[in-house]
Amino acid sequence: MSFTFTHPAHLSHLAKYTSPAALTLVGGDEHDPHSVPVYDEKKSAPVLYLPPLLSSLPATFPSAPFHSENPPLVTETRLPDIDPASLSLHKALHYFRPRDENYARHPYSEGFNWDQLVLPEHEEREWYCVVFRSKRKAGSDGSPLYDADRLAHEEAVHNGGLLLYWYGVPNQETGLNLATCIWQSRKHAIAANSRPHHIQAMKLAAASYEVYDLERHVLRKVAGSTGVTVEPFTGGDVGW
Repeated sequence: MSFTFTHPAHLSHLAKYTSPAALTLVGGDEHDPHSVPVYDEKKSAPVLYLPPLLSSLPATFPSAPFHSENPPLVTETRLPDIDPASLSLHKALHYFRPRDENYARHPYSEGFNWDQLVLPEHEEREWYCVVFRSKRKAGSDGSPLYDADRLAHEEAVHNGGLLLYWYGVPNQETGLNLATCIWQSRKHAIAANSRPHHIQAMKLAAASYEVYDLERHVLRKVAGSTGVTVEPFTGGDVGW
């Protein structure tokens, strides 16, 4: 017996963009990147680029130019604050992407283009990464979960600390998928866990997934190098 795993279209199929320099979504309520569209089987071409969803910077920060044919998505909700090193990471994450279509099977340190992220050489900092590896229950309806996820994401950006949210498209045959968040600190991530929309999303996830595994990692930048490394989280505080 075989199953088909259905899901709402990925946000990269829904969004319209302004110029890369502005880095804002247009369309307002009409093109919410978390909304659930009618899935058209005729448009099931392979996804070659799944954009990151970056938290919009505080209003006091000017938009930076972005020179690429594949712009990221940005939230309507803005972060309340951001530190200088995290601002550098935020700019680098405009280019964040999976290495290939098997990202859900790879170790986290190998599934994305970490080696292509470039930050100022003098900066030193670490950030907290949470990874969600999942397999949907066959025939499960993802609409309530995607709605709850949208609200939890907006809640997290508004309360601060969330730099990036990225999620892929579940494999149509296996149902396997991966999503990840990058936080300014572990304390920010822990605080988000107690928020009401996050709690509701987690309850729906438990009912919608056959497999739902969490991983935690540290993204580290040391002075004297322009690159970053990804290491398993082993305990203690991460970030500020």
